[in-house]
Amino acid sequence: MTGRALFNEVFLDEARVPHENVIGGLGAGWAVANSTLMFERASLGGGGRQPVSAPAGRIPGRLEDRVGNFTASVSRGPEGDGGRGMSTDSLVRLAKETGCVEDPIIRQEIVQLHILAEVNKLNMRRAKAGGSRTGAEGNLAKLAMSELVRRSRDVGNKIIGADGMLAGQDSATGGSVQEVTIFSPAPAIYGGTDQVQRNIIGERVLGLSKEPGHPKDTPFKDLLQN
Repeated sequence: MTGRALFNEVFLDEARVPHENVIGGLGAGWAVANSTLMFERASLGGGGRQPVSAPAGRIPGRLEDRVGNFTASVSRGPEGDGGRGMSTDSLVRLAKETGCVEDPIIRQEIVQLHILAEVNKLNMRRAKAGGSRTGAEGNLAKLAMSELVRRSRDVGNKIIGADGMLAGQDSATGGSVQEVTIFSPAPAIYGGTDQVQRNIIGERVLGLSKEPGHPKDTPFKDLLQN
């Protein structure tokens, strides 16, 4: 939706893998996928700046960038493009620039965003320290990251008001808030949807009963398809 290939749906048709390249053994594909997903969730939720965002930038010329340069541009916003991340610091600057920094609602929204980010950092520090682990730290961090993106989107649009309907470099924010608005549904999908994270926490950590469904050994071809 943003016009850039930051988040995609990928299809692999008729894929074949030599036996020597199978990871985890035959029939263990879901266990391997689960392991990579768990790593991804923890990385998404606690491995970088908060919240994760996709600042605006020009599409042409990306193929010539080195990987490190591209990563920096995504993290900080493109040089000279007026792009901003959606961190609390950048939102405070934006509120000052637009003259609404004294608005009590805006101030409260930014503080709530900051508190959520700090709580998420503490959760990940506890996980890395190895004490009081629940087994759901990665899932909780993933849920927090999704909420951080949504909240930063909402407060960003409250700050810029009607400019949220504009896009491109000529808009008040250089398009950064607007692009994060378009991008914001993605974090609640990749790495496992928010609903999947809540199911995992409910079933594997809190011990709640699973939703009624087919037995685990039911072949995929026998499951109901949409």
